[in-house]
Amino acid sequence: MALTDLIDIELAVPNPSELEEFWNRRGLLTTGTGRLGTPERESQLRLAESDYRHVSQMRIATETQEDLVRIAASLQKMGAAVELGDGWLESIDPVIGHSIRIEVTKTNPLPPIAPRELNGPGRLNRPNRRSEAAVREWAPKPRRFGHVVFGSTDTKASVDYYVNGLGFRISDRLPDVEATFLRCSTDHHNMLILPAPVPCMNHYALELEDFDAIGLRGVEVVRERPDASVYGMGRHVVGSNVFWYLLDPAGGMFEFFADMDQITDDDLWDNEIRREDWDPFTIATYESGISKMDFFLPTDIDVIAAGRERAGL
Repeated sequence: MALTDLIDIELAVPNPSELEEFWNRRGLLTTGTGRLGTPERESQLRLAESDYRHVSQMRIATETQEDLVRIAASLQKMGAAVELGDGWLESIDPVIGHSIRIEVTKTNPLPPIAPRELNGPGRLNRPNRRSEAAVREWAPKPRRFGHVVFGSTDTKASVDYYVNGLGFRISDRLPDVEATFLRCSTDHHNMLILPAPVPCMNHYALELEDFDAIGLRGVEVVRERPDASVYGMGRHVVGSNVFWYLLDPAGGMFEFFADMDQITDDDLWDNEIRREDWDPFTIATYESGISKMDFFLPTDIDVIAAGRERAGL
């Protein structure tokens, strides 16, 4: 796979400073003007101002200039616009309309955090002490930006662009609902393409350490805004990740996730594990309740549609 990782996205929203402060409270650092990250990865979310909410750019990592040349040739062959430079390539998603920038770079590996001491049947790892999660002595922070989900008015064209143009791989598909999970790293998915009446971002996702970390950070969001919870907590079937979907102050849905399937052998996964016979309505193997409509489509889709029209998209 020429592509190696998803670096970050740029979120364009009406009030980026409000969103920046929100993520500062969740543990992301301001590492530059309009840029949020961590000590290990200084750019995970970038923020810009716009009169409607959307992803304006997505950055992806690759290994060599030769990879960029091959990707440029694939895009040109399908008639997609492309600019190629020294160490970078830029293209415009032909359906959704955001910028794609591929850079020759290596993302910093994340050092593992020391395993938490958990008790269990026949396993006494924390005798005579309370869990740090129970007494809130632990302030977990997002480790990295993991994936983004887009609604497309032409899912076939979108998948073609990302797979045959950019070089993403298909991890799983739900043909009955035209949903395709795509990867550019070892994560089960770095992107999901879904059908939508207007091209839009469905949600973006940040990885935390485990179930407790998701719960502690998610509860903070709900305490600030009681109606922020959309769906969760639970565990997905496709991708296997633990999840909690919430709304940010700009009205965008985001996901805290942990424990996603990792694909290190592409041939094994593609030939023996990948499936297209999932029940599209079995979203989670367990979950805490029925999701709100935001889970399927932004409730302000009319505002997004009007913003796209003003932008000439």
